[in-house]
Amino acid sequence: MAERSTAAVDVADNGGDDPLTARKRKATTDGAAESQESADRTAPEGGDEGGGTASPVAAPELHSGHKLANRYRLEECVTRLDGFSSWRAVDEKLRRAVGVHLLPAEHPRARSVLAAARSSALLGDPRFVQVLDAVEENDLVYVVHEWLPDAVELTALLAAGPLEAHDAYQLVEQVSLAMTAAHREGLSHLRLTPGAVLRTSTGQYRIRGLAVNAALRGITDDRPQRTDTEAIGALLYAALTQRWPYENDAYGLTGLPKGVGLVAPDQVRAGVHRGLSELAMRALVNDGATASRQEPPCTTPDELAKAVAAMPRIRPPEPVFAAPPEYQRTGYQPGAYGRPGTTAPNVAQSVATPPPPLQSRTGKALKWTVSALLIAALGLGSWQIADRLIERGGSDRNPPASETTNEEGNEKPKAPQSFAIQGAQEYAPDGKPQNTDAVGATHDGDNSTFWRTKSFLDGPEFAPSIKQGVGIVYDLGTEKPVSGGSIALRFGGNHTKIGLYAVDSLSPPGPVSSMERIATGQTSDTALTLTADKPVNTRYVLLWMTAMPYSPQDGFSDPGHKQGIADVSLTG
Repeated sequence: MAERSTAAVDVADNGGDDPLTARKRKATTDGAAESQESADRTAPEGGDEGGGTASPVAAPELHSGHKLANRYRLEECVTRLDGFSSWRAVDEKLRRAVGVHLLPAEHPRARSVLAAARSSALLGDPRFVQVLDAVEENDLVYVVHEWLPDAVELTALLAAGPLEAHDAYQLVEQVSLAMTAAHREGLSHLRLTPGAVLRTSTGQYRIRGLAVNAALRGITDDRPQRTDTEAIGALLYAALTQRWPYENDAYGLTGLPKGVGLVAPDQVRAGVHRGLSELAMRALVNDGATASRQEPPCTTPDELAKAVAAMPRIRPPEPVFAAPPEYQRTGYQPGAYGRPGTTAPNVAQSVATPPPPLQSRTGKALKWTVSALLIAALGLGSWQIADRLIERGGSDRNPPASETTNEEGNEKPKAPQSFAIQGAQEYAPDGKPQNTDAVGATHDGDNSTFWRTKSFLDGPEFAPSIKQGVGIVYDLGTEKPVSGGSIALRFGGNHTKIGLYAVDSLSPPGPVSSMERIATGQTSDTALTLTADKPVNTRYVLLWMTAMPYSPQDGFSDPGHKQGIADVSLTG
């Protein structure tokens, strides 16, 4: 059930007010009760906000064990709604879990679903749950997408309470940047709810259902950027207050009191970060009211992302350590044991006040012992200093050759320590990753597996004809003093150029030029060692490649400028 809850497709979550900008759009929705019985029915009774009726086409009657394209085996139906169904399935070819949307080919939305899925697949942005396949076959249309068993829905996170200010900041920053990239390619979501946002075990937020969820429901909008921006504002509002910013309850969250309008998050709950509260109000539609500083509202994800970047960065909370337990006195009273003529009850009444510290017999002995040890330590230290000065004077009178002998006798510096890599993710600021599925091969300790780039005609330098570069961000688990790294490469030749940079997350915002550089290097061999002038404390390290050698055709790509990374070791 845990796997189902984290990866089920966001097609059955309903309830609550629609965003204010969505009240005028034409959209097919379903009632709150439908999400409870969606797996048992083929057609809900929900109405169309625009006045239409539900689709008469029934969802395909398939069962667990059915195979699509002799490859995708259906395991569990998680939604059956409005003529389509959604399944957890297994890709038997690659032996991995996937999600599948199914609907009849004659369904009135079949063509729009296929078009939306194929457009979403072309985006290739790792911040979105990726569409893997979109096919029309045997009177069926099906869309295959990633399944993330280790991810948790924002709905489940908010059920435990509001997020910390740092987590809410990461949420609005990552989601606004992701939607900015999507709208830049002409794609919108229109169903950006707490059920559509997932947080992975590494702390990255990923968005599922880009374009596809809206197409499955027939949702369209004249102002898609404004609708998605308001949805991000609602997510931020819910993360800060654990309340839904509309009158009706939705997604397990309590709505606002009726008749009071939209209230700022810092007035709903004490201790809310003021800057994030104002940002949520600027993103939400609130009848023309803005934050107390009267800053303009954010009407697009790009404007919201720039507003987040203009805020002072919110640091994660300091770890809280438990206080040590208080010292417990024992019941022993000094001087009471063995006294003749006294009984236990009288001992407690006649106990004398203990002498001041170090004034008792034991204290005086301890004081003399410590004094003797200090005198001995001073004498030993003086003797060592004198002996060192005598040796130095003798070495000054020796020929220069003896200096070399002394240097060779010094203790060798410690070998660099290799840090264990806890996770990794491809970094593609232009939204065009190279090979996201093979990133784990760069730190598995096996040089026979590797992550590879695509083949490019121009080179060896990327800029300015191709792109700024390609890269991978590595997670060390905690902050480490990184001073360099060793990289095993797939191809040799003129030439490969790589730099290491300290970043603050697996999806760092801003250009590489704004990041703290650890070390850079260039090689024409199949191995490269990078060494920094001084260690840099960081948890996340970006490996950024800006030049690749020319290599002939192999089993994966055509001849051209390309490179592969077989193994990465970060040291300090």
